[in-house]
Formats: sequence, structure tokens, C-alpha cells
Amino acid sequence: MSVQTATSRDEIPEEISAINLVDTRTYLEHDMDAYWRRLRADHPLYWHPPVDGKPGFWVVSRYADVMALYRDNQRLTSEKGNVLVTLLAGGDSAAGQMLAVTDGRRHKDLRNVMLKAFSPRALSKVAALVRVNARRMIAEAIRRGEGDFAAEVASVIPLTTVGGLLGVPVKDHSYLLGLTKSSLSSDEADQAPEEAFLARNEILLYFSDLVAERRADPQDDVISTLTASEIDGVPLTDQDIVFNCYSLILGGDETSRLTMIDSLYTLSREPEQWKRLKEGSVTLESATEEALRWATPAMNFGRTALVDIEMAGGTIKAGDVVTLWNTSANRDESVFDDPYVLDLGRSPNKHITFGYGPHFCLGAYLARVEVKEMLDAMRTFSDGIELTGEPRRIHSNLMAGMSTLPVRFRPDEAGLATADD
Repeated sequence: MSVQTATSRDEIPEEISAINLVDTRTYLEHDMDAYWRRLRADHPLYWHPPVDGKPGFWVVSRYADVMALYRDNQRLTSEKGNVLVTLLAGGDSAAGQMLAVTDGRRHKDLRNVMLKAFSPRALSKVAALVRVNARRMIAEAIRRGEGDFAAEVASVIPLTTVGGLLGVPVKDHSYLLGLTKSSLSSDEADQAPEEAFLARNEILLYFSDLVAERRADPQDDVISTLTASEIDGVPLTDQDIVFNCYSLILGGDETSRLTMIDSLYTLSREPEQWKRLKEGSVTLESATEEALRWATPAMNFGRTALVDIEMAGGTIKAGDVVTLWNTSANRDESVFDDPYVLDLGRSPNKHITFGYGPHFCLGAYLARVEVKEMLDAMRTFSDGIELTGEPRRIHSNLMAGMSTLPVRFRPDEAGLATADD
């Protein structure tokens, strides 16, 4: 087996080295499944060369290696960024304040503060509201007969949920949705980087204003809870709260929204799996986990090495950027039987769509509830789905998915009669 190391970079075949993982068009123009199969088999630790003035970085593709590095917060840090755009730019301005790019004691303390608002127990009432909203929105969409599922349903449910938790007024939901989409991806291949930067800044400015409002007039929401929170007797600063609201609104929207869209698209092309879901021969829980594995909306996350690390026959040097590819790990043949086959009854299904280790996604419980309720409402109210046009795929080197999904529903009249129960 040939393994890429720091001293054998010239040995990589052209079909691997020609793939530019920084370029957002790569994921739409190349057979990425074949690429990841080749990397897992022959180059599990691959040095991606510098491109367009940006530094090179390590690509880790095997499930076991990705898991091991997610767990390792001693030799790797998130505080220099955790996504390609910040890692390759040299750092993240939110380091030490935003949970996702904070490590050590501060990370543990900050996570404990956030968990008070995002534990399954705290979210039980929210889960009930997700069910009500999902059933209402999907029943309405099916009664209309056809439309854009991405815009009319999948974009609304997650933002309604996380926006409600944070205390974002309903009138601002569509505005924030537009910003979250632009900050992490684009419908166009040639979106200028400045547009994403401006969108991220607009989100920060929005939450700066909302935090100020909640300090003056607390409400029953997460932002108000955070304004009253302390770590070691020191109140969280406005900047602490704003950065974490930014992270929550992005994470709370993207994973659920893109998984819902992908699930409906895939089920429209997999009649046997739709039949299993509709008839109840698979559990909603297993169907939800497989939908999350199959979609893997967050393709990768990254770290920076603090010390030299030996793994997979190579050496990651201190200071090197290391990218961990969920999208490859969730298709690893050594872990998942027939990984390129959708199996709604798959068990076990230890996917890493939400990451792993100290930075395991804070919103995982909520995302699972949202996807589960969407699948339940679909199987209850619809007899089938068909595409009425080609979906539009997003351009991103972080997220994978679709921004439009034109569909036609076949209604289940008996099921629809229970929609208001």
C-alpha cells in the first residue's frame, strides 16, 4: 500500500493531485466518491499542495484516523480555525470565545454554560414544537401538490427552531436565512469571497444588537440566559455571546436543512427505501441516522498540529493544518457495510456527521429531532415524491447539499386527515 508522507509528495498520481479541495467547483465537477475511495485505500494521509497562494494541508480520509484526531485535543488545536477558509487564512478572530474554536479549560467551561440551554432535557419542549411545525408545514406543502421543498419546508423548520431558541423575532428569520446561506456556501460558482465575509459580518452585527436588547430587557430565550451566565465569577462578554450565537445560528440551520433536502431527493430516487419508510418496516430512529450519514452536510473540519504527529505512515509537522473529512469517513468500507448503498435500517450506524470528541456538535439532538419529524410527517401525509426539475447544488468547500428541490407530492388522504390531530 502506498501511503503519502511528508517526504514522498511527488509520488501522488495526477488524478489525485489534480483535485483542488479548496475550489468549490471541485465537488460538483468531479467524481468525489472515486477520489475518496482512492485516498482511503492508498493515501490515507495525503498532503494537499498549496494552491492560489494558500498554504498546503493534510487530508485525513479514513474513519479510524478521523475519529482519533477528533478525540485528540492535546496535540491538535481548533484555536487557529476549524474550517478551510479560516485555517488557510492563518487564524480565526473568534478563537478563545466561540465554542467551536476554543480549547482547554475555557472550552469545557463555555460548553457547560451552553449545555444548560441545549441539553435534551432542556430541549424537550422545543422538540414538541418541532413536531407541530414540521407536520403543519409538510401537510401544507403536500396539499399544494408541488413546489420547492428546499425553500418552502427545509429552509423554514430549522431556522424557526433555532431562531425561536435564540429569541430571534419571526420577522427576521428570512433575513438571517439569506445571510447563513451566503456565509458558508453559494448558488453560484464565482461568488466573490468578500460576499461571504460581508454575510458573516452582518450576522455578527445583527446579534450584537440583539444581545444589547436582551441585556436591557431579558426574555425567555438562550441569549437572555447567556447574558446572565458567568465563568469563574466573570460574566460572559457581549463578544462571547455574539460569536456563539453566530455559531449556533449557522450550525442549527445548515445540518438539518441540507439533510432534509438530501433525504427527500434521495428517497425520490430510492423507491424501495421509501416503501420501507412508508410501511414502517424501519424505525424512524434508524432512518434518521442513515439520512444523516448519507447526506453528511459538513464535509470536513480542521485542526492545527501543536506538535509532530506520526500516523498512517507519515508525519504531520507542528504548525501544519490537518483536515478531517467526514464525507469520506462516513463511506469507509472498513466500518460501513455497502457504504454507497442507502439502507434506512442500517445498524450499527456510528457515523460522524456531527463530529466526535470534545467538539461534538452541540445541536446534534435538535438536528436529529428535526430530521426525524420531517421523515415522520412525509411518510404519514404523502404516498410518494417525484422530482419536477433538476435541483441546484450549492458551491462550498465546507458544506454539501442543494439549495433548490422542485418536487411533486402524491398525497395520502387518510394521513392528511390526521394532520391537525
